[in-house]
Amino acid sequence: MDAGRPAGCDTSEMLTIHRLLRRVFSDAPGLVRGVDAGNLRRTRVVADHVEEISAGLHLHHHTEDILLWDVLEERSPGCALHVGKMRAQHAIMARLLAELDERLPRWRETASESERDVVAAILEDISDALESHLGQEEDDILPVAGETMTQQEWDQLGRHGMSQIPRDRMLIQLGMILHTMPPQERAGWLRAHVPPIGRLLYTLLGRRQFESHYRSVYGAAPAA
Repeated sequence: MDAGRPAGCDTSEMLTIHRLLRRVFSDAPGLVRGVDAGNLRRTRVVADHVEEISAGLHLHHHTEDILLWDVLEERSPGCALHVGKMRAQHAIMARLLAELDERLPRWRETASESERDVVAAILEDISDALESHLGQEEDDILPVAGETMTQQEWDQLGRHGMSQIPRDRMLIQLGMILHTMPPQERAGWLRAHVPPIGRLLYTLLGRRQFESHYRSVYGAAPAA
């Protein structure tokens, strides 16, 4: 820790990311099972969406693996047991995501019922594991990080994650984040977390991009 910077940071932005992950992975098994066998066009739309959220979870966990766990073990040895659980849970989900990465291309290319059902089952396992993991992280990890890390250190996690998102997907992913929030919180969150140019781009371009993406994946317009 930088001796010139006091410890203590606001970790609430992690709750926003967790809410998004819970939503997209709880929706995913139903989206997959809702695709008719043999419908290649619809299969590829949903498979692309699943590939994107899988990549997002890979990135989220990799960021924590390289920037969070070692810091917490060093700053708060009493948290080592909780960190160990987080590492073990990441390993379990990494295996599930590897299975998904293996089976998803088969379904995308064949649109078969059997491959569809395998993909859906893996997504259910990921969603179940994720629900438990995120809850424990919120209870046992975020309070320790909030007390022991500086805001600059914490913000590095967000910057690393943002730097890995393809530029042509940023506004769509911003739309997904906003969609999972209560409507009354969206404007304040945008002002607090997105610079003016980003808010302008979302207003002019991003909202339409997100709505088009959402309709293609979910088959309906996003609720207001």
